[in-house]
Amino acid sequence: MTIQPYGGALVDRVASSSEAAELRAAAAELPAVQISPWTLSDLYLIAVGGLSPLDGFMDRDAYARVVDAMMLPGGLPWSIPVVLPVSDEEAASISVGQGVALYAPDGKMAAVVDVTDVFDRDRDREAAAVFRTSDQAHPGVAAMYRMGGRCVAGPIRYVYEEDITGFPDDNLTPAQTRAAFAERGWETAVAFQTRNPIHRAHEYIQKCALEVVDGLLVHPLVGETKSDDIPADVRMECYRVLLDGYYPADRVMLSVLPAAMRYAGPREAIFHSIMRRNYGCSHFIVGRDHAGVGDYYGTYDAQKIFDQIDLDALGIEPMKFEHSFYCLRTKQMATPKTSPASMDERVFLSGTKVREMLSRGESPPEEFTRPEIAAILMKSYQARQPAG
Repeated sequence: MTIQPYGGALVDRVASSSEAAELRAAAAELPAVQISPWTLSDLYLIAVGGLSPLDGFMDRDAYARVVDAMMLPGGLPWSIPVVLPVSDEEAASISVGQGVALYAPDGKMAAVVDVTDVFDRDRDREAAAVFRTSDQAHPGVAAMYRMGGRCVAGPIRYVYEEDITGFPDDNLTPAQTRAAFAERGWETAVAFQTRNPIHRAHEYIQKCALEVVDGLLVHPLVGETKSDDIPADVRMECYRVLLDGYYPADRVMLSVLPAAMRYAGPREAIFHSIMRRNYGCSHFIVGRDHAGVGDYYGTYDAQKIFDQIDLDALGIEPMKFEHSFYCLRTKQMATPKTSPASMDERVFLSGTKVREMLSRGESPPEEFTRPEIAAILMKSYQARQPAG
C-alpha cells in the first residue's frame, strides 16, 4: 500500500541546474528579500514536497481560511499558515505579477517567488487562533511578532544548493523516505516527532506503535527551536546510539525534519502529521503535550484536536498515548492503562525534566533514559559550561 501525498501529488519546486542558472542571472533585476532561518525552513519544505499541496507561500484567502477554519480553500484540513513575511519597506517595492528574489541568511540566493498577492498579516488574530495566546513570552508568538507585518504570496522555484540542516546524510526528502520504505517492504510506517533526546517514555510508546505497523520513522525536528532546547547535533548523537543498541535495525529509520518549531501545541500536531503523510507515513504518534510549551495548552489538547478534523481527508492515523512513566512496582515502563501503581510509585519523564537535571549537573537515572544517552547528555552539558 502506498500512502498518497497530501492533496494527491508530491510537489517538487526545486529548479533544475539550467533553470537555476537562469533564475540567478535574472535576480539582479528583481526586488530582493533576505529571509530568516524559519522562512528558509518553510521554503525548503515547500520545494521538496514536505508541505504538499503547497507550491508556494499562501495568499490572503488561504491565510484567512487556515487561521479561521483550519482548512485550505479547497477544503483540505490545514492548521498553520505558511507565509512569506516582509517589512513595510520591502513590500513597497513588490508588485503582483513580478518576481522576488529570496536570499538565505548566509546571503546566497535561495529562491524566486512569482508574486500573486501582497497583503497585511493580522498577527493578533493569528496569535489568538493558532497559538491560543497573544502572550509574547510564548516563543512562537514572540517569533511571529518579530517578523514583518506584510506577506508576499506566490509559487516558488528553489535554487539554494546548501544543506539547511547540518545533517546532509540524514536529510531525506519525502521522495527519498518513500523510496526507502518501499525498499524495506514497509506498507505502514509510524512517524515520531521530537525536539528532545529520546527518553524511556518515548522508547516505550515507539515500541508499542511498532507492534502494529511495519516500520518506525524517527523524525527529529532540526530547524529553529528555543535557545534552551538541547542542540540538534547532541540529539542526533543520542538517536544514533539508541537506535543502534535498542531497536531492530530493519524496522527503524532515522531522518531529520528541517522545520522550524512553532510551539503551537494542538495546531502544530495537525501540521506535523500532514508533513509526515507527505514523507510517506500512515500513522503518527501524538503523546502528552505535543509541540507544547509552558502551560499554554492542556496535557491532551493535541490529541483532542484530531477529533475536530476529518481524519479521512487528513489521511494519516494519529496514535494517541497517555502519559508514560517508569513503574517502580512492576519495574518497567507503563501508562495508567497498564500499571496498578499508586502515584508515588510512578517516575514521570519529560524532556523538560532532562534539561532541568542537566542544568543542576545531575545525570538522568536509568529509569529516565538509557545510560549511554545520559553519558552523551552529561558530556555535552559539561562542555558548554563556562570555565571555572
